[in-house]
Amino acid sequence: MTTSSPLGASPRRRPTRRSAPAVAVVAAGAALAALSGGAPVASAARAAAPRPAVVPLVVYSAQGYDKAETQAFSTRFHIPVELDDNSTGPLLTQIEASKNNPKWGLLWVDGATAFAGLDVQHLLVRGFEPKVAWNALGKQAVPKDGSYVPTGVTLAGAMAYNAAKVPNPPTTWSQLLSPRWKGEVGTNDPSQSGPTYPFVAGMMNYLHGVAQGERFFTKLKANGLVVNPTNGPTLAALSSGQIDIALVQSSAAIGATFSDKNLKVHYLNPVTILPSAIGIDAKAPKQEQVEAEEFASYVLSPAGQKVMQSGDPTGDSLYYPVLDGVAPLKALPSLSGVSTQNINPYLWGPKENMVNSWFDQNIVQ
Repeated sequence: MTTSSPLGASPRRRPTRRSAPAVAVVAAGAALAALSGGAPVASAARAAAPRPAVVPLVVYSAQGYDKAETQAFSTRFHIPVELDDNSTGPLLTQIEASKNNPKWGLLWVDGATAFAGLDVQHLLVRGFEPKVAWNALGKQAVPKDGSYVPTGVTLAGAMAYNAAKVPNPPTTWSQLLSPRWKGEVGTNDPSQSGPTYPFVAGMMNYLHGVAQGERFFTKLKANGLVVNPTNGPTLAALSSGQIDIALVQSSAAIGATFSDKNLKVHYLNPVTILPSAIGIDAKAPKQEQVEAEEFASYVLSPAGQKVMQSGDPTGDSLYYPVLDGVAPLKALPSLSGVSTQNINPYLWGPKENMVNSWFDQNIVQ
């Protein structure tokens, strides 16, 4: 578990290291007031009305822009936030380990499958949906029971490659099994990397079953597949020449092209739609749930979207918005020429632990 980054008063359920009093932290966030829309939105009448005492909002997140977003939210609404930033796998492990005594209030990671897996265990608040204008991507990603809130979309299984060494990259998934690419392909460990399980599940979906997907990855391993924990090490292996092809999240792949001009990104048919989402702890105190709903609504506001698109400009900010009237950053290609698939999170979410265990035992080892 990583060390929490306090953005307000200490949480009421677990001790944390404090680097500064809450007042100092809120003041430090004032520089983000412009991003968060300036003055608080509450009217004078609302400000004068009695309001329940705030409690710390404990945010578990694997998003590159989470620190900027939580600081902007805390500055605007004067709600203290405790941010635990980590990879998706460890965060889900923490949630599983604390099911009987939860230590989180809000989870923000990539992959609807993770939230579906929590929802079927009755660990998420249901029936909440911010009042926003969803675009087509957003409408596809909103669950029927309102158990999580989509915040953006990337693509799982984008192919980044070194164009200086690979003038003719593979054009189909099956070509990756060719001797031409022996030892030249890398990807991430789905038990560590949140975007990677939806990629693995997406291949199983595309190939019409778990067994068929296991055969594909077994053949890929026999052809020298290199597995690293997350996007960063896999892309570092690509830039250093250890591998020539990396199968990673689209935002990470596109961001890597900014610093390494030899890298290009291509999408094989199909790539899997990967929503980022927010889920709220069903066992959290009511006031924390209210604050979590306020946070989700803020993320999808114009001010919150501005922070999302500026908080990690070479990484997670490279997402496709799920709202009408919000354009993606210019570095993102149009999705009109990309063959994509949606996978059913309620089919594949409950299989995550089983599939990840198989992958670690048979592909990572």
